[in-house]
Amino acid sequence: MSEASDALLGPSDVRELAAALGVRPTKQRGQNFVIDANTVRRIVRTADVRPDDVVVEVGPGLGSLTLALLEAADRVTAVEIDDVLAGALPATVRARVPARAGRFALVHSDALHVRDLPGPAPTALVANLPYNVAVPVLLHMLERFPTIERTLVMVQAEVADRLAAPPGGKVYGVPSVKAAWYAEVRRAGAIGRTVFWPAPNVDSGLVSLVRRSEPVRTTASREEVFAVVDAAFAQRRKTLRAALAGWAGSAPAAEAALVAAGISPQARGESLTVEEFARIAESKGAGA
Repeated sequence: MSEASDALLGPSDVRELAAALGVRPTKQRGQNFVIDANTVRRIVRTADVRPDDVVVEVGPGLGSLTLALLEAADRVTAVEIDDVLAGALPATVRARVPARAGRFALVHSDALHVRDLPGPAPTALVANLPYNVAVPVLLHMLERFPTIERTLVMVQAEVADRLAAPPGGKVYGVPSVKAAWYAEVRRAGAIGRTVFWPAPNVDSGLVSLVRRSEPVRTTASREEVFAVVDAAFAQRRKTLRAALAGWAGSAPAAEAALVAAGISPQARGESLTVEEFARIAESKGAGA
């Protein structure tokens, strides 16, 4: 299908669909529908969606991005929690891209509870993630579906900054480290407010995540590493010796683990890489 295709949804299409369904975007679910066809095309291009990709989309809403993904990918599986939106999306796909309808699947579920997806394993995740659950949904999908090689998510600009932040800055924190466990992360662009309905009162950003070719080298489990990360940033102004006292059992035990990992007990979590957090996790009990 060409870029000149009229299959994609414009502002009037989105509003008509919403009116027909009696849908009003809700703040509770962080719903802001994309109404600009050029924006969804840009997202698909930036995501590097390929003809052999099996794409999973979270929170498809009325289908603006879904239709653009179907033009570019081999298959698209959309995960939608909203009863009305989930019920309507297959009909929208059939009406606007009938030749691709057989390549579309809908999972009516909360993405945080999705354990399996129909059809071939997903190779890419592309989504306009609801602001209020963006980070937990992203991390859950990356953990649950290791075949996802490339991810592009549109999130609140502040969340995008956190996800892509390198060590050493004030915005570097739990989302930054946990995303880095899975992938190379970078900011991939900004999105204006006017492409949404309703227009949000915050800016949005694109974040690209390319799964690591090799996992973080560590004998510690993901859960063990993430426990250190959570503890370090729960009291991020404290030194790691103090912040990790509860995790290690005492401040001296935390210091022993840090020294064994080659990390200063006076350092703070915001200065550490994911690999260094993994070394700390490996060293728990070093002073015992």
